[in-house]
Amino acid sequence: MDQAPEPIPVTRTVDCGTAKLLPDVDRPRAWLLTVDGAPQSYVDLDAPTHLEFEYVRRLAHVLDEAAAPERPLDVLHLGGGALTLPRYLAATRPRSRQDVIEADRGLLALVTEELPLPGDCGIAVRALDARTALETAPENSADVIVADVFGGSRVPAHLTSVEYVRAAARVLRPDGCYAANLADSAPFGFLRGQLANFATVFEHLALIAEPSVLRGRRFGNAVLLASRAELPIAALARRVAGDVFPARVEHGAPLRRLIADAVPVCDAEAVASPVPPDGAFSVG
Repeated sequence: MDQAPEPIPVTRTVDCGTAKLLPDVDRPRAWLLTVDGAPQSYVDLDAPTHLEFEYVRRLAHVLDEAAAPERPLDVLHLGGGALTLPRYLAATRPRSRQDVIEADRGLLALVTEELPLPGDCGIAVRALDARTALETAPENSADVIVADVFGGSRVPAHLTSVEYVRAAARVLRPDGCYAANLADSAPFGFLRGQLANFATVFEHLALIAEPSVLRGRRFGNAVLLASRAELPIAALARRVAGDVFPARVEHGAPLRRLIADAVPVCDAEAVASPVPPDGAFSVG
């Protein structure tokens, strides 16, 4: 019997740079997506619950704790990448309804052509700006909003203001949860401003990150959580502590100390997230 041909890398110019799909030599149908050398997503088409990136596992933990096991969720994903989390949720919570927003039309075309979604998976993808999608989405329509939006290596400025936060709050149900992948380093000027933004609208906040990032020793990812309802702090803390790269869940008084004198940032003053230092997220 003829063996299937070895997968080969795919390179394509997309709206925000040069995207590459790189096959994983150890997993037959797994791919790493990079844009301008920075890793964006990893997906295994045969094992959608296999999550390679630490911050993606933390976002998956949030989805796991958002409702009773296997209960379907209505989720709005801002930022698509290779659709790793939507595939994960479709596998772990069948019948969930997921709307994926990706502004980069070229990237969306590459992913849907080369890494097609399974049929009848409940995932709809749209080429649209994330802020526009929020402002036009139905009120109280989402159980969870997952934001992982980077223009190149930075969160765009129009997604970092308190007006953006209010738009997200309008779309979430009363017990819904907002979860965002952000990146910063000490003295956390950007991250503190984001926490101050969300504190103006949401009663409950948390931050998930590795201790080395929280202590200011290196630039890295932090998952911000916000909800009007209490967050499952203890359950999330257990999950992230058991990861290969353990993380901590900060909330309450430690988080208020981190926010300190940071003030909300409005649209007129909003800036993109900081530029990562050289080599922070690049692959060889």
